[in-house]
Amino acid sequence: MADKDNGAGATATAGTGEAESGRALTINAQYIKDLSFENPRAPLSLMQQQQPELQVNVDVRAGALGGDRYEVVLVIHARATAKNETLFVVELSYGAAVTLTNLRQEDMPQALLVETPRLLFPFARAIIADATRDGGFPPVFMQPINFSELLRRQAAAQPQAPAANA
Repeated sequence: MADKDNGAGATATAGTGEAESGRALTINAQYIKDLSFENPRAPLSLMQQQQPELQVNVDVRAGALGGDRYEVVLVIHARATAKNETLFVVELSYGAAVTLTNLRQEDMPQALLVETPRLLFPFARAIIADATRDGGFPPVFMQPINFSELLRRQAAAQPQAPAANA
């Protein structure tokens, strides 16, 4: 995907054919919607000698703002524990207001739930790393996420949900 700046924010188009048809994903703004860092056992947690266990959960949410504008929020929840005690919890909701231009309806999930979070992830990753470092712990450097695989798994799980409820 090639990126170009139109002065109002980041614009992404995929391939020459799409650029010629005017298809685009434009990031109009990106922002921290919510950020929380908890260090419930400080200062004892900072003296921890054992390697903590880290659990990270990631979710992507998208909603319409009106017209061809959408909000996409990347939600990251990380918890470090040692000896069954919480060392820290960091929660981040990192959002973007995006405009989708001339996209087919079937391309919307890919644009909103894969491409937009892919563009947001490096910023959210840095915020998580800074928050854990500023909280007195080594920075948490999250590995890149395959958002396309997450979307595929979610789509595969959806037909099973009604059967599970029955």
